[in-house]
Amino acid sequence: MTLPRSLGPGSRIVVVAPAGPPRNLPRLADGLDALRNRGYDVRLLRDGPLETAFAPHGYLSASDDARADEFNRALRDPAADAIFCVRGGYGTLRILDRIDYDAAQRHPKLLVGYSDITALQLALYAKAGWRSISGAMVGVEWGAMDTDEERLLAALVGGFAGDVAGPQGERLAPLHAGDATGTLLGGNLALVARLVGTPYLPDLTGAILFLEDVYEEPYKIDGLLAQLKLAGHLERLGGLVYGAFTDGAPTVDTSQTTDEVLDHYAAFVNGPVAKGLVYGHFSPKTPMPIGVAARLTVDENDARLVLLEPVVGFGA
Repeated sequence: MTLPRSLGPGSRIVVVAPAGPPRNLPRLADGLDALRNRGYDVRLLRDGPLETAFAPHGYLSASDDARADEFNRALRDPAADAIFCVRGGYGTLRILDRIDYDAAQRHPKLLVGYSDITALQLALYAKAGWRSISGAMVGVEWGAMDTDEERLLAALVGGFAGDVAGPQGERLAPLHAGDATGTLLGGNLALVARLVGTPYLPDLTGAILFLEDVYEEPYKIDGLLAQLKLAGHLERLGGLVYGAFTDGAPTVDTSQTTDEVLDHYAAFVNGPVAKGLVYGHFSPKTPMPIGVAARLTVDENDARLVLLEPVVGFGA
């Protein structure tokens, strides 16, 4: 596997919108300025002012053809070091079969985003061995980064390895004991589940899977995890780490709680399971590498997730 280059002053970052349009154009402008102020060479592939370049196409940022073309132009650029996404929303599933995975193998680079971007990150890992970071997006968090920034910047330069803890040092909590070493994969649960049965879901055998979601009631989380179980993926995992499942309060009094649903499906994993990862649709959160080796160790009193390698190549 050829690692993506580490980022530093002068590194080229191409900013793309493969999913939804920006909800807040001033915030996107602030995010672009924040990257430029860090010394990055920031490129947009859309012409004109932000108001017209990122005009909504329904709930998408542009047509499928235009979004796929933008992303392919970014990944084919041999001078680009990274691709940062404007925001998530919806739309990456519609372009997975239009991505130039051969070019992605020739020009590895770092992909940064989360939520709907999960589908692209997992597809690029499955098809081209890309590593990526599930973390802050340009039109969402970058313009107002606080405690996210130090950990994310460390990941970009290759210095983020070792124990995974929350922005305030929050530790994982144990669910099921065990010890496993495997490739760290994951992201948004709904996107992981929607890739089941497609060629874009990586082989999860032995993997340490991390998951989060937002706006999903307990019964919907139940259905998504049931899909992973029925497809045989949960029992093949090396380990499982639950992040945050936010803003999904049940609408009926007879509902189970989200924690009860998560605990139920944790029992089908043969390896260690932990919860409490400070990762999800909020800020500050822990940036999570995808495609790196990691170790999950859980006993009755403690849980540790340790990154065994950086997401980018040193001195690249």
